[in-house]
Amino acid sequence: MSESYQIPEADLIIEEEIKHSRFISFLFHCPSQEALKLALTNIRRDYPGASHYCYAFIAGAPNDMVNIGSSDDGEPAGSAGRPMLATLQGANVGELGAVVVRYFGGTKLGVGGLVRAYTSGIKQGVSQLSLTTKFIRYPIKLDCSYAQLANIEYLIAQFDGVVLSKDFAESVVLQFELAKDALDDFNQQLATMTQGMLQAKFTV
Repeated sequence: MSESYQIPEADLIIEEEIKHSRFISFLFHCPSQEALKLALTNIRRDYPGASHYCYAFIAGAPNDMVNIGSSDDGEPAGSAGRPMLATLQGANVGELGAVVVRYFGGTKLGVGGLVRAYTSGIKQGVSQLSLTTKFIRYPIKLDCSYAQLANIEYLIAQFDGVVLSKDFAESVVLQFELAKDALDDFNQQLATMTQGMLQAKFTV
């Protein structure tokens, strides 16, 4: 499995008129189904009265086959959501959501025409997306003293890690996530900082 993948850095809107219908394609960062629902709610509010609000999303790595979904929102089955999802999957970008809003202009497009119309803006948008790299992080559990905590938290931040929790008892139990490639360098600096007392290991 790849230890990193590309994700969108900024949202994008592509607007087209196809046979008198107005199609507005929104591409955005979508790390979860909740993010998709929120985007859909906001788009429905900002673009009221449209005929359809079709969507597709990959809420994980580009090849994730579990955290995905799509909807035709009343268009003929398979004419919008699934082709939109296939276009997203072909882009090799993770955590990517798309909503296409259609204002019906009176001319029916047929299933083939709808497939082309609902994927057109996404295809254009995917090629224009501003991307950033996301490194897959893994969990680590580390016991440290109260005196060591601030320095260790600083070190975690230096390696782009994420602190998940801190439990304060006789010592501090720190739970955090770190990219796999960063562990060796992290441990070298951790050993220097703690006179070799501490070493981090992934818990999975």
